[in-house]
Amino acid sequence: MTHVLVLNASYEPLNVCTVRRALVLVFKGKAEVIEEEPRAIRAASRRFPWPHVIRLVSYVRVPRVTHRRISRKALFARDGFCCQYCGVSGKLTLDHVVPRSRGGPSAWENIVASCAPCNLRKGSRLPDEAEMHPRRRPRPPAAALFITLSAPAVSERWEPYLAFGRRPVEAESATPA
Repeated sequence: MTHVLVLNASYEPLNVCTVRRALVLVFKGKAEVIEEEPRAIRAASRRFPWPHVIRLVSYVRVPRVTHRRISRKALFARDGFCCQYCGVSGKLTLDHVVPRSRGGPSAWENIVASCAPCNLRKGSRLPDEAEMHPRRRPRPPAAALFITLSAPAVSERWEPYLAFGRRPVEAESATPA
C-alpha cells in the first residue's frame, strides 16, 4: 500500500497521504510513526521505517462549520448504497427530503439516497404528505468516510483509527421521539 493514514494529535483521522509526504512530515518533526510496514525504505547508509499510520505531533484545528461538498459517491456511501425509503440497492438517485420547491436546502441533513421509483413516487411532496420517511435521519458523514473514499484501498489496520467518533447509524431514528 502506497498510502499512509494521517491522524491528528488526538488520533482523529485527518487525511491520506503518500509515503513520501509522510516521511517528510516525520523527518521535519511534525509527525511520528504510529504503525509501520514490515518492509523498510533503504538509503545509502540507513534504513527508515515504511510508515503505515502517522500522527501529527501538534493538534491541527479542523473547522467544523465548513462542511465538505456533497457528492453522489459520498452520499451513497453514507447511506450504505441503498434507498432510504425502501432499502433497495439499485439505480440510486438523490432525493431532497424537504423538496427544493418547498424551500428545502441542498445540505447533508436534507438529502438522502433514493431509488428512482421511490423518488418518482415521492415527487415534490413532504415526507408526511407522501407517507414516505427516510429509514435514517440524514446527517453529515464522519470524516472517516471521506478517507475511505479517497484511498484506493483501506487497510484493515486502519479500522481502529477510522472508527474514531463514529456514531451507530442504526440507533438513530428518522422521526424524533
